[in-house]
Amino acid sequence: MGTINARVCNPDGIEKGSASLPEELFGQQVHEHLLYLSVKRHLGNQRQGTAKVKHKGEVSGGGRKPFRQKGTGRARQGSNTSPLMPGGGRAFGPVPRDYRTELPKRQRRAALASALSQKAADNAVTVLDSLSFAAPKTRDMAGVLQRLGLSDKRTLLVLDQADVNVVKSCRNLRNLRTTLAHQLNAYDLLDCDALLLTSAGLERMKEVFVR
Repeated sequence: MGTINARVCNPDGIEKGSASLPEELFGQQVHEHLLYLSVKRHLGNQRQGTAKVKHKGEVSGGGRKPFRQKGTGRARQGSNTSPLMPGGGRAFGPVPRDYRTELPKRQRRAALASALSQKAADNAVTVLDSLSFAAPKTRDMAGVLQRLGLSDKRTLLVLDQADVNVVKSCRNLRNLRTTLAHQLNAYDLLDCDALLLTSAGLERMKEVFVR
């Protein structure tokens, strides 16, 4: 496989050249099943699992038979806590549970590489040589995206560390999400149309994920 490159731009939108992307992350075969498992794990791990309903042993009532066995024309009932009765318990309802699933580290890394490789194959990766603001300013970040041609695309910005001014400048933009390089995951990559990396963020990705 040949060298994988991405355009390098400055915040003014001027192209400065190209950056070499590591083949270990951006030049791998796309494994759709691993992507499915990774997304399933990510979404499941976000669930609280606190849904709970009362079964017939937990609702108020019970005790005496609600009406006599015969002669009423109604179906026979032994308790008003039955799921068949108004105000009765719920049959087979949800109870608190843990939706977390595990995925081996090698498979998680392979899924991440698959998602990154797909973005590289789609020419959806851009590198910013620098990104900083003297103070939080959403308008300035919106201008950067416009000059890069990313205003109308769901964009994921990858930073090397949490710069308060940058993060605050991004959080009110509808089509922009931010993440740190070491927290990058397949779900966030599949949920965006364009991947925007700072130079420092790219170097941090190499440190964390390239062995």
